[in-house]
Amino acid sequence: MTEHTPIRRRPFLVAVGAGAATAVAGCIGGDEAAEAEEESTPAEEEEDEGLPPAQEVDVDTIAGDPTDVPPPVDWDEPRRHEWTLETVEAVAEIEPGVTTTFMTYEGQIPGPMFRCRVGDTVHLTFDVPEEHNVDVHNVDFHAVYGPGGGAVDTTLAPGDDAVEIEFQTKYPGAHIYHCAPGNHDQHMSLGMFGTILVEPEDGLPEVDRELYIGQHELYLEGDTGQEGHHRFDFDKAADEDPTYVLFNGEVGRFTADGDAGPLHAEVGETVRVYWCNGGPNLVSGPHPIGNVWSTWYRDGDVLSEPAQYIEGTAQPAGTTAFGTMDMVVPGPIFLVDHALSRVNRKGLLATIMVEGEEDPDVYNPDPDT
Repeated sequence: MTEHTPIRRRPFLVAVGAGAATAVAGCIGGDEAAEAEEESTPAEEEEDEGLPPAQEVDVDTIAGDPTDVPPPVDWDEPRRHEWTLETVEAVAEIEPGVTTTFMTYEGQIPGPMFRCRVGDTVHLTFDVPEEHNVDVHNVDFHAVYGPGGGAVDTTLAPGDDAVEIEFQTKYPGAHIYHCAPGNHDQHMSLGMFGTILVEPEDGLPEVDRELYIGQHELYLEGDTGQEGHHRFDFDKAADEDPTYVLFNGEVGRFTADGDAGPLHAEVGETVRVYWCNGGPNLVSGPHPIGNVWSTWYRDGDVLSEPAQYIEGTAQPAGTTAFGTMDMVVPGPIFLVDHALSRVNRKGLLATIMVEGEEDPDVYNPDPDT
């Protein structure tokens, strides 16, 4: 793993770079913006206290790949699917020098995206491998009729063997799945959530590119950016006072300054973004800075007509919603929750870099030349 220079208690606005900061603070005038940026960097770093040292990581990153989206449904009769899902607990970095022990499905946040058609039958095998068999885990599918959305019959305590259930997808939509073992908030906060997309009989409109991201809050001992290994803080969770609010478990991974760099799109494309709000508590306000949701499928509803040209919306915790954007001009699009302190202070930011020819009739950054 590449070594990083530790960032200690630095506001995320500074850590992600001036370009993103300018975009997020676009309503601030030039002098005010400069003053705000200057004030956002502490003159003197405080000494970190009270946390054990950061642990050696088990994985290079806990963040799922936003481009790893199953292909669209191309069948018109019900099918049977064999799916497997395993839990993995892993130590990973949230940002340089800051670690926690995540709980995940398949070692990634969000968990894998599943895709099927209304009327399909799913045979699910759920397992907690022996090396991770230290807690109670299960799966609650919001796309399932049945006790706990399947959670009652998938609950595995330490020492239990894998279980199998079967269900039919009776209603379409984008739905979340998550762990529901009792301490729902802890398990979801630490990464145990994902999306199951049940397409309607006629499918979804074709798009050129699809992306899948998961927003969640981390409630941890210690302060935001404090070096060391952070354990889950149940008091902070009860107070709904998160240490971090993140995409995919890592600060700024999909930005110009992040390890993975920005996501990619081309001028002329239509891009669909699945936005899974794992919560466990906060309402999200999905907003693309520099673009707009040309269509927005509220609460994952795929049967109603989608809303059009939505700048932002309210998305409850425990839901997956999605929208499309038309890529008209080149440049960065910043994906944010418009509760902007989560962007500036808590780590929530991803970037789509759109490449292609400029169109000065639509947007001209230098009209005098």
